[in-house]
Amino acid sequence: MTSSGTPFRKGHGTGNDFIVVSGLDGLEVSPKQAISLCDRHLGIGANGILRVANASEFSSEFDLADASYFMDYTNADGSKSATCGNGLRVFARYLVEAGLEKRGQFQIGTRAGAVAVEISETDTDFANIAITMGSLSLGPMDVTVSTESGSWPAVCLGGMNNHAVSVVSDVADAGSLTQIPTALPDETYPDGVNFEFIAPISPKHISMRTHERGVGETLSCGSGACAAAYVHATSNNLNAPWTVQVDVLGGTVFVDSSVDGTLTLRGPAQFVASGTIESHLWQI
Repeated sequence: MTSSGTPFRKGHGTGNDFIVVSGLDGLEVSPKQAISLCDRHLGIGANGILRVANASEFSSEFDLADASYFMDYTNADGSKSATCGNGLRVFARYLVEAGLEKRGQFQIGTRAGAVAVEISETDTDFANIAITMGSLSLGPMDVTVSTESGSWPAVCLGGMNNHAVSVVSDVADAGSLTQIPTALPDETYPDGVNFEFIAPISPKHISMRTHERGVGETLSCGSGACAAAYVHATSNNLNAPWTVQVDVLGGTVFVDSSVDGTLTLRGPAQFVASGTIESHLWQI
């Protein structure tokens, strides 16, 4: 941060948008700062802030393996998230374009640990960035998710972020999603959960809407797409390796599963703006 302000870039992964900031070594984004900057009327507007940090800043807290940089992710409501698949693609593109990493394979540190990234030399438009998201674990069973439009059973998954995935006939069935859906029993997710509503199109193709913890409905959710694809592949008895296409409101991503259950998220990352954040916004 300088007296004249902090440089930023604004980008998105299939509509999931972020403010990327660097040069704030050791200075985590505060909840008030995130709320202010992510406000779509009074700030820049985004689903979250991605602070570029040196991995050494967090290496005592998390197993970051060979990562040189850490994605310090803050939601629009000021809370922290372990990881974000769409944010990782934007973050990875930033690192390459800033000359901090080279195309090919490298790792990014997150609160969920080190994440492997691959950007091909031939992917000149950054349209197929691959993020190794890890594996999923089944959470509490017999959960019911409700919105103002209805109630559905949900498959609960953890391992990346917490997700509750419900199958609907049409993603519009979930309603407006202006209010936070409920998951019963109440004690299932004391720290909150991301809700996914998926509609099957074919055994290897689904559409999805998501309501993210701390944000609301978003145009895309990377870890949610992984959870949704996993539930769909399991219900259709797909044998790994498999690939499921996930159509989100902001575009399309693909989820690949290896034989050992490791999930990889593939999709685009785009930047749309850059500028300087006025210094007084960091004094909140």
